[in-house]
Amino acid sequence: MAITLTPEAAQHINAMLGKRGSGIGLRLGTKLSGCTGYSYVVDYADAVGADDLVFESHGVKVVVAAQSLPQLDGMELHFVRNNMLNQGFEFRNPNVADTCGCGASFSVGGKERTA
Repeated sequence: MAITLTPEAAQHINAMLGKRGSGIGLRLGTKLSGCTGYSYVVDYADAVGADDLVFESHGVKVVVAAQSLPQLDGMELHFVRNNMLNQGFEFRNPNVADTCGCGASFSVGGKERTA
């Protein structure tokens, strides 16, 4: 079980944490959303909860709630910068079976969406 960052993603997260002035790393999760099932949730991690798992990649902590791990396990997070106006995270997730047309949500390994 692991979630990894590319060097570009780690550098971007460190820069954002530096600008923010606080935080222990990146919080990554999923929520039920969209037409195919799940969407990613990305935020600053300020603490580690009892049900959280912590992964470290290139010196950056990635905090994940245990309930989101089945959808994220094995994922690599990359940061892409095409120009100053077109940049963001790229989720390289081997668990994704399908995405919706607009790319806002995804399904995992043929599993049914449950509320």
